Amino acid sequence: MVQSLAGRTRAAVLALIACTASATSPVAGTTQGDLRDLTIGAAVADLPNAGYAGFRCADAPDVSLAGWQDWRKCPRDPSGLHGIRFGYDPATAPEGTKVGGHLVVLELLISDDAHVDGLRIATDPASRLYMRKKAFLLGLQAKSRYGEDGWVCTEGSPSADKQPVGGVFVREQCKKSIDGRQVSIERNLFARPGRDLKDFVGESRITILRAP
Repeated sequence: MVQSLAGRTRAAVLALIACTASATSPVAGTTQGDLRDLTIGAAVADLPNAGYAGFRCADAPDVSLAGWQDWRKCPRDPSGLHGIRFGYDPATAPEGTKVGGHLVVLELLISDDAHVDGLRIATDPASRLYMRKKAFLLGLQAKSRYGEDGWVCTEGSPSADKQPVGGVFVREQCKKSIDGRQVSIERNLFARPGRDLKDFVGESRITILRAP
């Protein structure tokens, strides 16, 4: 069902990409920034603070940071990386932190050698109902930007505890290695029976890691 949905929406998605594939796109090309001017493998010392705001530790949200240079204040996650939650500076992005037209939650992962080891982009669960229902489309944009070929994907089917939303059901996980990166994309759109109709899962989660 996911493949048929992708086929029906391909034209709409390509149009959406054409409108949003700019500085707010997940990537501007595999040899350039993965998000704006942030690039996997870059040295922390070379990261610009300008244009970004709201620095804090991903695994200790009460710890605020002055900028990327404070990454050592953040605890390591299970993979040994220091996660920094951040957003776009409201002065330059008055409509909020958006990627591909979707409000997102961003996290940069720093390794002990002071380099960018990863980036996580997740659609904001607090987005308006209309956008949350379309959140799974951001994953399609990311797949397009990293190239349509070479993805290894698994797809789920409706079950007793996960049902379509308005006739549409999406549960997909895709992985791909490219240009020194390991890219993982998870897309979901489903409802849980017995809950309020507005309480559905609609999301895209994009993780870009530096290859070992």
